[in-house]
Amino acid sequence: MTRRKMATLAVGDVAPDFTLPTAGGGTVSLAELRESATSGVIVYFYPAAGTPGCTTQACDFRDSLASLQGAGYAVVGISPDSEKKLTSFADAEHLSFPVAADPDKKVLEAYGAWGEKRLYGKTVVGVIRSTFVVAPDGTLTLAQYNVRATGHVAKLRRDLDLV
Repeated sequence: MTRRKMATLAVGDVAPDFTLPTAGGGTVSLAELRESATSGVIVYFYPAAGTPGCTTQACDFRDSLASLQGAGYAVVGISPDSEKKLTSFADAEHLSFPVAADPDKKVLEAYGAWGEKRLYGKTVVGVIRSTFVVAPDGTLTLAQYNVRATGHVAKLRRDLDLV
């Protein structure tokens, strides 16, 4: 097996643009989110809707959304799940921000959030739980890979000086 290191993004890089289908049948684009967010857009990648860790993380974003929006941030979650699965997830968890489907993994790959990772002691290929903050000008002001689902939003709020 040939191991290929995925390219990762760093602060100052231009964020790859995207338009993706969302839960409920709509679409979301980074360009539109950037226009509406005075401080930036929080883009987070997660492995699978409805799993314990991903549910915890999504609910933490949901519960912090008002304060994040009050500070000028928009939030979007992206996974390789189908639009149908995301709709069930968003409805079940009462998510009030867009969750987007990237089943072909092109956006995940563009952000370096798809690749080899360690899971239960084995090397597997999958979603690397990651979070980015995209400034209104389209550059990254934060790039975090291998984040933990539990407590991540609280850490992000500290990193953004929102505590």
